[in-house]
Amino acid sequence: MYAPTARTTASRSRERMSYDRDAAHAVLDEAYHCALGFTVDGEPRVLPTLHVRLGDTLYLHGSTGSRPLLAARGEGLPVCVAVTLLDGLVYARSQFHHSANYRSVIAHGTARLVTDAAEKAEVLTALVDKVGPGRAADSRPPNRRELAETAVLALPLTEVSVRARAGGVNEDPADHALPHWAGVLPLRLTAGLPEPDLGVTVPVPPYLRPVHTPWHEPVVLGGEHVLLEPLDLTHAEDLFGATADPQVWQHLGAPQPVTVDELRTAVGAYLAAGRRGEQVPWVQRCAVTGAVVGTTSYYEIDPERRSVAVGHTILGRPWWRTGINTEAKLLLLERAFGELEAVRVVWHTDIRNERSQRAIERLGATREGVLRKHRLRPDGSWRDTVQYSMTVEEWPNAQVRLREMLRAQAPSA
Repeated sequence: MYAPTARTTASRSRERMSYDRDAAHAVLDEAYHCALGFTVDGEPRVLPTLHVRLGDTLYLHGSTGSRPLLAARGEGLPVCVAVTLLDGLVYARSQFHHSANYRSVIAHGTARLVTDAAEKAEVLTALVDKVGPGRAADSRPPNRRELAETAVLALPLTEVSVRARAGGVNEDPADHALPHWAGVLPLRLTAGLPEPDLGVTVPVPPYLRPVHTPWHEPVVLGGEHVLLEPLDLTHAEDLFGATADPQVWQHLGAPQPVTVDELRTAVGAYLAAGRRGEQVPWVQRCAVTGAVVGTTSYYEIDPERRSVAVGHTILGRPWWRTGINTEAKLLLLERAFGELEAVRVVWHTDIRNERSQRAIERLGATREGVLRKHRLRPDGSWRDTVQYSMTVEEWPNAQVRLREMLRAQAPSA
């Protein structure tokens, strides 16, 4: 616990104040930025900046030419640091009782300029790793000039308070009869879809991918014919070339892209669905040549009912009737029934797509029925969807059959 001081003792709403060290550390670690307050020539100043906590010291990032860093030379700089996480908006029936749910930390003290090279390097590494675990090793370290232009302040966490509000509406019971909506609107910081810079060819690193359940994790799966790796926007150009055939798109749920940008938009939609937990998209590579040849996905992911669908498969025509599609489905089924312990795997296909229906049946799936007027086709007509499934009891025989099929299909270059 932190000991209260005159500056950290609450004058009102004392029930929201605490001095718990672990609670303060949790807020500081979750937040990416803070507000740094100080005085210059008797005038107040507040600067937003990045921070990282190491033990009981809060480190603040800045430039060697900034006012607080210059003022911190010598005996240090008296500062006040504020960090706030907004967790929700509270709507009451009366305007007066509207509020917010939040967690905040205020830290007072004298910040010193970090001059030790080893300490400074450790802090900068920790600051980079805070935005993505492992990012420091996955990027170029600062050179001598960049280090000289970067300054770090160290603030001992000794005079610290935590203020928080959680829960629902707190208002006069007499207002409960008023005909106005009341409740809480939760707020949370969520990452969007990573947008690679021009010229980037490497996939999005694991620390920038969404974290859900093991069912939502696009782990790398590989065999003799195909390699499945997480789909990424950088695959769009190769996918465009591999699937540039009208027959590939004839029965798919989207029209054939006519430009790479259109295909990149389609890939972006898959990735956005992945961030929402609705889909796990993979790119398919030929295991022999390394060429990008198509995509496939998990969707309708239901860990509670231990069920998942396999589909959104796009495969370039030169790789039809090779072992690539068969082995891709085998890998996905092995993961579903083996690692994820699924009890049911589902497929959907257009009733007009007889080639797809025969392919699904060769996997050992059972036709369950037709979903009438299930979805719209790209041309605006209604599609009837044929649904297939395989259960965990049927999987062992299907696995043997698929392996026999693959033995008859030698990998091709």
